[in-house]
Amino acid sequence: MRLRLDRRATPASMLLLVTDEDGALRALEFADHETRMHRLLRRHYGDKGGDYALTDGAAPASITKALDAYFDGEAEALEAIPVATGGTAFQREVWKGLRAIPAGTTMTYGALAAKVGRPSASRAVGAANGANPVAIVVPCHRVIGASGALTGYASGLDHKRWLLDHEARCVRAGLGV
Repeated sequence: MRLRLDRRATPASMLLLVTDEDGALRALEFADHETRMHRLLRRHYGDKGGDYALTDGAAPASITKALDAYFDGEAEALEAIPVATGGTAFQREVWKGLRAIPAGTTMTYGALAAKVGRPSASRAVGAANGANPVAIVVPCHRVIGASGALTGYASGLDHKRWLLDHEARCVRAGLGV
């Protein structure tokens, strides 16, 4: 599998975008968590999933335009980005559930577990959330602890807080609904 790595500046931070030959997003991570991104790529496409080659290259314009729109205030712009991920069937089900959480809202791990039909699996949902290779587009930042606390964001709580605040501003401005 041949994958392209693009680096893109955003108001939140520098982002790393990994796309495949078909133009689907395979990974997205904040640049200060590049090691995590490589670990997830190896986990999803390396040892168990076959071989992959990562080379520098531009992400498709459809993806970069959607990301630009998101950071310009259109919180729903990410819905059109095609993603293709590895992972188990359960992980992909959790990631599908994440994409259904509306911008500007949050959901607890327990509520997400119930939503994907596994109400007693909140810890497994948390683990699947942490293994999400497509941060922001598959919005794992919208999942919070049962107490309402911001917990468990692999890319750091500062990034999670920024994303949630950004989406709340978008919704208040009427740009993400």
